[in-house]
Amino acid sequence: MKVQGKFFFKKFICLVLPVLAVSFLGAGCKTYEQENKVIVYWHQGDVTNAVTEATKQADKHAGGKDAIVWRLEQGAVLRAAGRYDDSNQAFDVAQNKIDDYSQMAKIRLGQETGALLSNQANLAYEGRSYDGIMLNTYRALNYLALGQPDKARPEIIRAYQRQQDAVADNRRRIEKTQAEAAEQKDSAAIRSAEQSPEFQSQLQNSMAGINDIKVYSDYVNPFTVYLDGIYFMANAVDGSDLERAHKSLARAASCVPGNKYVQQDLAAVNDFLNGRPPAATTYVIFETGCAPMRDQIQINIPIIFSKVSYIGAAFPTIKPQGDFQRSLTVTANGKSYNTEIICSLDSIVKRDYKNELPVVITKTIASTVVKAAAAYVANDAARQQNDWVGLLVQASTAIYQMAVNIADTRTWTTLPKEFQICRLPTPADGKILLSTANGMTLAVALAGVKNDLTPAGGVQASLNAGAAINVVYVKSIGAGTPLLVSQFKLK
Repeated sequence: MKVQGKFFFKKFICLVLPVLAVSFLGAGCKTYEQENKVIVYWHQGDVTNAVTEATKQADKHAGGKDAIVWRLEQGAVLRAAGRYDDSNQAFDVAQNKIDDYSQMAKIRLGQETGALLSNQANLAYEGRSYDGIMLNTYRALNYLALGQPDKARPEIIRAYQRQQDAVADNRRRIEKTQAEAAEQKDSAAIRSAEQSPEFQSQLQNSMAGINDIKVYSDYVNPFTVYLDGIYFMANAVDGSDLERAHKSLARAASCVPGNKYVQQDLAAVNDFLNGRPPAATTYVIFETGCAPMRDQIQINIPIIFSKVSYIGAAFPTIKPQGDFQRSLTVTANGKSYNTEIICSLDSIVKRDYKNELPVVITKTIASTVVKAAAAYVANDAARQQNDWVGLLVQASTAIYQMAVNIADTRTWTTLPKEFQICRLPTPADGKILLSTANGMTLAVALAGVKNDLTPAGGVQASLNAGAAINVVYVKSIGAGTPLLVSQFKLK
């Protein structure tokens, strides 16, 4: 019976294990970027197909580990299509799941344990700090577009609170990861690999450019702060609201000290506090380009175990998107205004990535060490059968490790690259002209916007003459894609 048992063991090793290894290689090698067809349509400016694809993926992954990121993508493209109620429904699902994960420490621990034998991309995507902030910011803007400013108020307050909570949450996440790594039986090997000069050199070379960012305070989104300021200035119900508006606008001004429009708003709220309400004003909010995507790099880990063919780790990197309109020109009553940047999502995403990197490094190396240890045990056991079986199993474990050596490249890809703003006195004729440097014209007309193209090749929008504060919202996905224009009144 022992001879027969050995025969079947060898048969299993020779036939089944290589098949399983090759299967892992074929199924596990795609990153989120490679699987994400939404972003392909999005970069083309094809919002209709982006909505269809995002909805399909969000429904497909509704109960899975990628549910949140797909709902975020869905919410953003539905918003761009002017489907504000549907957008908020998608964001509502994402928000509930984000909040649920923050309360499910035991489940997360189980997922972390399983990821040690695969990769971090197999963990549930719980939403990054800037995801939650932008989710509530977009929900607020959706309610404003729907003419429901009272429902926008709690969303703006929630976005502010998320910024306050993010710093403490990140600190706890780092401390938790370091404590878990120290408890691993291979903790010495993890520390050795992480502190290796060879590894650190490879890592630093791969992260070139990550420090080339405009520095905001940790987890502060200046556009969200600015929206907080102008919302509470326009919709103040008492003096505390005006004080909040002043505080937020002062904070936004400190983030972008060269932006003259924020300075004008700060002066306006000061006047309001002194009993002089602001004159009729039109804001143009310009959302341009696409936020960075995530790619992956392969870094070899210093040899920890002998008789293991492959010891490597995949780490995510930031890949900025360069195709975008640099600014928008607004013309009214013969005078032109250029939009100015209020927020760089590139900087926010890079800063979050940099803050998250210590956790990513520790988790990835811990996973690599555990997989290498498992491969060592399997290789050694197979080699005791005979050398030929040992070589076959060694090759199979190497294939498996390469197949699951995938970085977590999931990220909210349909966020913009920048938010820009300008403000101007509402013109007497209620009309402004929007134009871009390359003569972009309006291709999609949304509620409240006339689709009258002017000889200058811009977009003519009729404003709400009865509104004290108008907002014209312009979105440009890429330099060659149509402008998406909508309008709402802030007051």
